[in-house]
Amino acid sequence: MTDAERTEVVRNDALGRYEILVNGETAGFTRFIDRGDQRIFPHTELDDRFSGRGLSSVLVREALEDTRSAGRRVVAVCPLVAKYVSKHDEVADLVDPVTPDILQFLRGE
Repeated sequence: MTDAERTEVVRNDALGRYEILVNGETAGFTRFIDRGDQRIFPHTELDDRFSGRGLSSVLVREALEDTRSAGRRVVAVCPLVAKYVSKHDEVADLVDPVTPDILQFLRGE
C-alpha cells in the first residue's frame, strides 16, 4: 500500500462477504456464512491488480475483528484465512476446527 491509497474494509451482508476497498474500488473480498454462533469463511479473492500490497492480511484481520465484536466463532475453511489464523496467536481463541459437519454444510450451500 502507498500512503496515497485509502483502504477500507466493509461488511456486505447482502452478499455475505467482507470487501476491501482501495480508493473506493473493490480490491477483494472474503465470503462468510453465519451458522449458529460460528462465522464460516469458505473463500477469499483479491484482484491481481492489487496483489503484493498486504491487502489480504488487512481484509482478514478486520473481518476477524468484526467477527469477535459480533460474539461469533471463526471457522477458517479458506486456506488464506487458515494461514492467517495459524500465524496470529491473538485470534487463536476465536477459532473452531473445520469438521466434516462444516464441510457437509458448505456442500449444501
